[in-house]
Amino acid sequence: MMKWKNIYRGMLMGASDVVPGVSGGTIAVILGIYDELITAINGFLSKDWKKHLGFLIPLGIGVVISVLALANLIEWLFENHPGPTQFFFLGLIIGVLPFLFSKADARHSFSARHVLLLLIGALLVASMVFFQLEESGPIEQLDIGSYLFLFFAGFIASSAMILPGISGSFILLIIGAYTTVINGISNLQLDIIAVVGIGIVLGIIIMSKLIHYFLAKYPIGTYALVIGLVIGSVVVIFPGWPQNWPSLLACIITFAAGLVSAVTLGRFEYKS
Repeated sequence: MMKWKNIYRGMLMGASDVVPGVSGGTIAVILGIYDELITAINGFLSKDWKKHLGFLIPLGIGVVISVLALANLIEWLFENHPGPTQFFFLGLIIGVLPFLFSKADARHSFSARHVLLLLIGALLVASMVFFQLEESGPIEQLDIGSYLFLFFAGFIASSAMILPGISGSFILLIIGAYTTVINGISNLQLDIIAVVGIGIVLGIIIMSKLIHYFLAKYPIGTYALVIGLVIGSVVVIFPGWPQNWPSLLACIITFAAGLVSAVTLGRFEYKS
């Protein structure tokens, strides 16, 4: 049975995956489907694969629609209104933290080692702020070496993409592939889309198996690490304080909108 509701969920995840600094895994947590997503990806390669297709196909359709439709819009927002856009995503991310602490029952279940894992996760992601690079532009001449680079870029980025707090787009930015990939999507360059897409699919499958194992064996420790990853992403996304009052007001409004969106989405998902 197809879960068509997952189309809009996939669209939200796809929109976030285009943004450097925002993780599709974080949006899955906000929507309350992270555990189910990891289970479905793992189950896709099992004898019960048909059951999991009903979850994954609508989600995949939503992601593809969103990435193709919103790539240009997200680029435009970050070029013309970077501060308010980043503050909106900051609100989304901070809004999901109370749910994560509640789901992990942190008040009763966290010990010193769980706090240590949380700090490690936060420092790991926050340290990425020191590795931001300026890309010169998309790769113009594509050869076998370029395609291999793009394949492994997709593989590495998707491994991060499935983890809350670590942005696949930000990983692409760090390794110098973001502009080429976004330009390829915007201009429907099928060769780039296909090569990066294959790398993304393989990366998601392999990383989801690791996450599924740790969620099953060490659920509290895994959630402690995930919470740390999400907290660390706040440092990566934070663009600094605006220099004038109109910009500050716009950022406050978009931050509040992101915060309200996270809480509203969470309540809507858990009631339905």
